[in-house]
Amino acid sequence: MKGLVTGATGFVGSAVVEHLAASSSWQPVLGLRRKPEVTMAYPWALIGELSSESDWSEALRDCSAVVHCAARVHVMDDTEADPLAAFRSANVQGTLNLARQAAQAGVARFVFISSIKVNGEQTTRDTFFTAEDEPAPRDPYGISKLEAERGLFVLAEETGMEVVIIRPPLVYGPGVRANFASMMRWLDKGVPLPFGAIHNRRSLVARSNLVDLIMTCLEHPAAANQVFLAGDGEDLSTTQLLHRVGQALGKPARLLPIPIKLLEIAAGVAGKHAIAQRLCGSLRVDISKTQKLLGWRPQVSVDQALNETAQAYLNSQNSS
Repeated sequence: MKGLVTGATGFVGSAVVEHLAASSSWQPVLGLRRKPEVTMAYPWALIGELSSESDWSEALRDCSAVVHCAARVHVMDDTEADPLAAFRSANVQGTLNLARQAAQAGVARFVFISSIKVNGEQTTRDTFFTAEDEPAPRDPYGISKLEAERGLFVLAEETGMEVVIIRPPLVYGPGVRANFASMMRWLDKGVPLPFGAIHNRRSLVARSNLVDLIMTCLEHPAAANQVFLAGDGEDLSTTQLLHRVGQALGKPARLLPIPIKLLEIAAGVAGKHAIAQRLCGSLRVDISKTQKLLGWRPQVSVDQALNETAQAYLNSQNSS
């Protein structure tokens, strides 16, 4: 069977392609969007930007399923004059355009990689987001993902194409970039960090665990027209995460026990409220529905995934 992967050169999409290629029952078809110079050893179609005008007909030919990873991603300091319009153009209109064409092409299942931001920005230390919660997105990215989800379920009712929604929290693994990569650089250099007294709880998901869940959702009969949350099954405080990443790097974390209130005040003065929320606030996901309905369990432990992530970082530093 053929499966179209959008965002196939991205952090998650590239790993999905590798797993499909290694499967005895799937052949990956790539929808490359931003990196046409990348050479890959699988059939592919260069589509252009994810929008309401994209023509997916070539890529969708004979496909049984779609794994839609491509998106306009969340950024901390968006420079768009109207961020919500920009997110809607790609994440809502672009997604629904692809899904309509997929249904018309006879695709049986459409797996959409959404975001935990559909649920909201934070929980308490002792509560969890669940797949059945009333959505409460707070930013344009989360709003666009929710609108895409709702549009996909309407399309599923109209066409019979099965839709599966996966909402991951922060995804990490070998080659991770952005804030997680910055954290590893600070720890590797021995930079003292003022995060030694944070007792929050946050859920993460290793890329290998997320991809394993995606593969399960491609074929499991019970996944049809459901929403699933993804996670590693172990939640960490920011302080614990830094200590364990430091251990994986072989560089003990140098953490100063600065009270959270002082961190929040300093972040407010610097205009970095969102960063303070991610560092100090809790965001926990309940994956019990995913486990019970699909019989799925995280295949990799947090420590194993952190070790793999740290080793890839160290290898990249040694080769540069």
